[in-house]
Amino acid sequence: MSTPSTLLPPVRAEYERPLEPVGDLAVEAPLPLARRLANQTWLSKTIIAIVLIAVWEIAARAINNDLLLPTFGATFVAFVQGIASGELLQKTAVSMSVLLRGYLLGVALAFVLTSLAVSTRIGRDLLSMLTAMFNPLPSIALLPLALLWFGLGTGSLLFVLVHAVLWPLALNTYSGFRAVPATLRMAGRNYGLTGLRHVVLILVPAALPSILAGLRVGWAFAWRTLIAAELVFGASSGNGGLGWYIFQNRNELYTDRVFAGLAAVIAIGLLVEHLVFDTLERVTVRRWGVQH
Repeated sequence: MSTPSTLLPPVRAEYERPLEPVGDLAVEAPLPLARRLANQTWLSKTIIAIVLIAVWEIAARAINNDLLLPTFGATFVAFVQGIASGELLQKTAVSMSVLLRGYLLGVALAFVLTSLAVSTRIGRDLLSMLTAMFNPLPSIALLPLALLWFGLGTGSLLFVLVHAVLWPLALNTYSGFRAVPATLRMAGRNYGLTGLRHVVLILVPAALPSILAGLRVGWAFAWRTLIAAELVFGASSGNGGLGWYIFQNRNELYTDRVFAGLAAVIAIGLLVEHLVFDTLERVTVRRWGVQH
């Protein structure tokens, strides 16, 4: 019969293992310069712009006909001359004045419609019906009707601008309101917020990403609608802003000035997109953590 000591498990002898010297701590090597430059958005966009300009210059020199396609250099000279003479700046000021009035009016009407839609059943049905009817309708298609109703002038431009802004902004805003969590809605009601106060204090901050997206889309639609409408107004009455500047120089076969006017349209669009909407998004939704 085995003794109790033989039933115990074997015990492994203890030992110490000397540690290797740590030495200098490994520091992560910085990214190569090429990788760091590649991660810069502004640099990649600049390179793309330079490539497009180079393609434009090569195509213009290959065609060798300034009437069809002027070179980038000729367009740049016409752009600088238009600014120096004040003509391009004056036309831009006219266009921006009309655009801002129509845009703000469209934003106000969109806010009223969406506020009614989230507050009442009849408002929701009204918004759904109107957007289904008018959102697919191009704004420029309403210009003949606007000319008939309001005549040649700012009224017709404002009419088509409001149509361009109202429906995409209303749809985006209403979708953002519908996506607000029910917890936030109930919290607002617990604090006694109803009607317009509930919309302004609860729904608008929570739906701000969708509202900003609608503002961007509405701005783009309004800007291109205004230029197209001014082309028609220029042909009709000789008045207008950048659209009339483009139309007039096209009639006089100053193709370099036509491209200069188009460059001004593009430049204004880029400035508004990056200086206004990107800044607004950075100081609101990104700062508040609503969007990353």
